[in-house]
Amino acid sequence: MKNLTCIECPRGCNLTIDDNLKVTGNFCIRGQKYALDEISNPKRVVTSTIKIKSLEVVRLPVKTSMPISKKLMFTILKYLDNIQIEAPIKCGDVIIKNICDSGANLIATRTILK
Repeated sequence: MKNLTCIECPRGCNLTIDDNLKVTGNFCIRGQKYALDEISNPKRVVTSTIKIKSLEVVRLPVKTSMPISKKLMFTILKYLDNIQIEAPIKCGDVIIKNICDSGANLIATRTILK
């Protein structure tokens, strides 16, 4: 048996998943889907920074455009250690398409003009 707190809405239901994958404690269907996904293939949005040649800052904050499998998180973070871009960059710009074959794009979360 596993206990989780659902993060799909502000309610934060306390979910229980038994050995037969039966979910209890959810007040909506989103809780059941969240629990089953979290057990079978948990996903997270990756947030990090990359090097940038700029007069303003030395690191640019970035994130994946959608949640990716937790199995790929460290692969992506290691890949980002070797990335350096040049300013200018606008918030929302795609830095890397389909990063590490995850299906997600890496996007800038800050505008750097110089």
